[in-house]
Amino acid sequence: MDLVLVGVSHKTAPVEVRERIAFDDRVLPEALGMMLGQLSCKEAFILSTCNRVELIVRPQDGCLNPQPLKDFLHNYHGLEPPCLEPFIYSYTKQDTVKHVFRVASSLDSMVIGESQILGQIKKAYSVANKQGTVGLLINNLMHRAFHVAKRVRSETRVSSSAVSVSYVAVELARKILGELQERSILLIGAGKMGELAAKNLIRCGISQVFVTNRTPEKAAEMATRFNGTPIPFEELHSQLVRTDIAIVSTGAREYVLSKQQMQKVVRERRYRPLFLIDISVPRNVEPAVNDIEEIFLYDIDDMKSVIEANIGDRKKEAEAAEQIIEEELEQYARRAASRNSGALIGALRQRIEAICLEELEKNRNTLEPGEYERMERMLQITAHRLAHPFIMQIKHPESSLERHYQNVELIKRLFDLDDKK
Repeated sequence: MDLVLVGVSHKTAPVEVRERIAFDDRVLPEALGMMLGQLSCKEAFILSTCNRVELIVRPQDGCLNPQPLKDFLHNYHGLEPPCLEPFIYSYTKQDTVKHVFRVASSLDSMVIGESQILGQIKKAYSVANKQGTVGLLINNLMHRAFHVAKRVRSETRVSSSAVSVSYVAVELARKILGELQERSILLIGAGKMGELAAKNLIRCGISQVFVTNRTPEKAAEMATRFNGTPIPFEELHSQLVRTDIAIVSTGAREYVLSKQQMQKVVRERRYRPLFLIDISVPRNVEPAVNDIEEIFLYDIDDMKSVIEANIGDRKKEAEAAEQIIEEELEQYARRAASRNSGALIGALRQRIEAICLEELEKNRNTLEPGEYERMERMLQITAHRLAHPFIMQIKHPESSLERHYQNVELIKRLFDLDDKK
């Protein structure tokens, strides 16, 4: 796990800092190559999104010093050190692995549980892989991170609750109307948030889209984007009678829909339920409309209340996700310890065998013909039996990893095995 990570994220730096050190798609391959050349590292990886910039390297000499990475970040973007220092965080070894697992599982995101970050990591990994700047360690880390993210998504509900206005609209519509196939939607106005809510409703199976606006050209333009039908604003009342969901998102300073008007609509609808979303600020639907039993009215504050409740749910689920991270980190570290044990095991076997054969060699001249070879084989078998419990401890640690590493260091000292040996 000889990896070093240096980064800046939405948690540590404002957007004006993050945008100054971003690596766009055009320069990413070049930057990866420069990292390999300038930092004397075996492997290099860059993740650059609107919310974070993170650099990971596997140093050539095993020296886990984050300073060269910090210097590279300053120099590449023409910044005078140490101007980024207040915003930078760094990790090494196991802390790097844990951080990557948390980022991939969206536990470190601005919105916990969002799905976009995993796709961004996969894209960044694809670029680094294509450039040949990743090898055994980072390849292994990334594939394990993808596995961990999948576990978190499938074994917890950290991503299941809507935490944006557009997705809450879908969630509420399903609760009120059930399945959305064969339902119709009327978009009143051309507000951006209303457009996003409409897009998500359409993805969920809405079959008919109608758009109305005081400016007919805007209605026609938006209807074209949704493959829908523009409706003259004068026909708003009659369209409300026919539709199932209406999203109001206009710049009007007064109420577009009043209680009196909506009472007439409900009678003509024969009291079928209508889901009404008012995303306008100021509100375009008279609040008293909510008193009408057949109309389910939600304004922007109602939506935010649902979002806050859902964020609370996600935070609770994040606790279960953190437990998965810890489990996976333990397994990852054990596999890493096992992979790195080959050289130590070989040296240990040689050392114990040398100790066993040392006295035999001193007494070679005192032994009868053929006796030396027989005793040599016997002592070699004894050496292997003596080494066996130590080898099992190295290969398959049963205690905690911290205790395992302590045991490994103890074995090295007992048998005088330094890293070079």
